[in-house]
Amino acid sequence: MAESPSPASAAPLANFSAAMTGGQTFELNGRPAKYTVLYFYPKDNTPGCTTESIAFRDHHDEFTALGAAIYGLSRDSLRSHEGFKAKLGLPFELISDPDEAVCTQFDVMKMKNMYGKKVRGVERSTFVIDADGKVVKEWRGVKVADHVTEVLEFLKSQP
Repeated sequence: MAESPSPASAAPLANFSAAMTGGQTFELNGRPAKYTVLYFYPKDNTPGCTTESIAFRDHHDEFTALGAAIYGLSRDSLRSHEGFKAKLGLPFELISDPDEAVCTQFDVMKMKNMYGKKVRGVERSTFVIDADGKVVKEWRGVKVADHVTEVLEFLKSQP
């Protein structure tokens, strides 16, 4: 898994908004949390994405205690997201990005190998964004095992 910190002098991200579960709209600017944890995943109801979402769910209280709000994002529809969220009992919202606008902004659309075929899809990635809208840490090409623990450890190390 590639992980890399963003430079402290990095410019804030451009604001964006996207539809999310619960009939709400996610907007980057004005998030009340100290940190926003935005994890990109390929598809609802697939084994890796289910395991990753459950791990974020199971550690949700720890993230909240550290001042972090979690959001999952994929290209799936809101209807798919609502079912996935309900099925897993996720205590956080899922963002729908069917036109790939947010995925493009974060450069997570990649060519992948699936059953011997090249397909374009979301590269599993996680970004920690501070209250000023700056990416303070990113993980790309995430492997699900122990990833959520790594994100928590990073947040615990922050002042």
